[in-house]
Amino acid sequence: MLAAPAPFAGARRPVRIVAAVVGVVVPMVLLAVLLLRPQADGSWESHPAHFWLVLSAAASSVVLGVAVSTAARSRRDARLFLVSLAFLASASFLGLHALATPGVLLGKNAGFELATPVGLAIAAAFAAASALEWGREGGEYVLRAAPLLLGLLAVAIVGWAVVSLAELPPLEKTLGTEQLDGWQISLAALGVALYAFAAVGYLHLYRRRRARFLLVVSVAFALLAESMIVIAWARNWHASWWEWHLLMLAAFLVIAETARTEWHEERFSALYLDETLAGARDVTVLLADLCGFTSYSERHTPSEVTAMLNAYYGELVPLVERERGEVHQIVGDELMAIFNKQGDLPDHPLRAARTAVRLLERADEVAQDGWPRFRVGVNTGEVVAALVGGASGHRKHGVVGDAVNVAARLESAADPGMALIGETTFRRLPPGVVAERREPVRAKGKAERVEAYRLHAVGTQARMSDEQSTPREDDKNDEIDESPVPDPEKDGDSRDDPEAD
Repeated sequence: MLAAPAPFAGARRPVRIVAAVVGVVVPMVLLAVLLLRPQADGSWESHPAHFWLVLSAAASSVVLGVAVSTAARSRRDARLFLVSLAFLASASFLGLHALATPGVLLGKNAGFELATPVGLAIAAAFAAASALEWGREGGEYVLRAAPLLLGLLAVAIVGWAVVSLAELPPLEKTLGTEQLDGWQISLAALGVALYAFAAVGYLHLYRRRRARFLLVVSVAFALLAESMIVIAWARNWHASWWEWHLLMLAAFLVIAETARTEWHEERFSALYLDETLAGARDVTVLLADLCGFTSYSERHTPSEVTAMLNAYYGELVPLVERERGEVHQIVGDELMAIFNKQGDLPDHPLRAARTAVRLLERADEVAQDGWPRFRVGVNTGEVVAALVGGASGHRKHGVVGDAVNVAARLESAADPGMALIGETTFRRLPPGVVAERREPVRAKGKAERVEAYRLHAVGTQARMSDEQSTPREDDKNDEIDESPVPDPEKDGDSRDDPEAD
């Protein structure tokens, strides 16, 4: 988005601290000079410059708001959600303020002139709330209230615009200088207190995590607090008046540029709540790969292999997403999906099982002659959903635990066109699921064999006879199906890795 180097990028911690202190102190020194030496507070009235400066600040803020909001939904993180509201609130009211630029669009309007301090004060409330440590229950409460908070913010923005345009009380006429100062001083006091609280909160978080993004956010909120101070003392179209506009723009740009230089995956991970960074989750993992993919790749050109994979994944990824599974990664011929990673899908074993059946059916419909076929492994269990990777980049929010390993072993043991599910998944499926108990799988690295069930149908898909299947409610000690299990060493096409089992 921006070409300039990120503040604090590549700097060591002492250098970052010094840069942060200088960045916060210099604007206040400049304000003091302008107030003590009024002759230095020169005047420059440029309506187009004001319009584009404010509009640039609004655009930067809205881009940040959308990006952070997307990350908040993906990770179900309450802090990110509140930060996104802070950016969206500032962006909306800054846009209204730009409309009041004389001679550009609408011209002078009392409500639009006050829009900036009002928007910054509302944004400051969200920023301060985001600096709190919400915990799991508090974070869930915020996320449940998300539609209400978004609705209230939208009502505030639209309501302010309507009242301003209709010139309804108390915004029925252009404010005099004294009235404007009174409004601004009141809003400035509120905004300064809230932004200062947010800045201190993120500074405290930086001391715990040592992530430069947190220091940048702390500095940005400090700059916004200072902009609220300058608002109260600035003289229209003088240097002090331009200063608070530049402080706003600098605050948003410094965050945007730092975010741009972060690793593209999980670029806002420094802001995550502790529970998002590393928290226990009960999930179901689905792994699917193509049997015989290596030999197929040897016999075909890279473009043909790519076309085959795109044809498959173009149909299969939407299947996962329709069941609200997260496509965690696609590596070559293997797809990994996680269900209930955010803790909001109590029926995740059923969703994953249903996806496995539909995935195999749809893959068979898409497949052309000679294409390798998918096999699937599904397993349920507790994992740690955590940020994995280095501090300088290559970060990913993944899941770690034995449940993932078991899913991988089940996948390796499955034949082409087969879905194997683990014991924990099988026991948590509702009636209507048809599965056939298989011989326990020899899992490399595990002391005991892994119980496995071949999944045939889920819900209305159940069509097999009782003789062919083991109903879900049967006890696990029922007689084991004695049908032979294919030997991977005898059937080379059923496995790419001879040590998979």
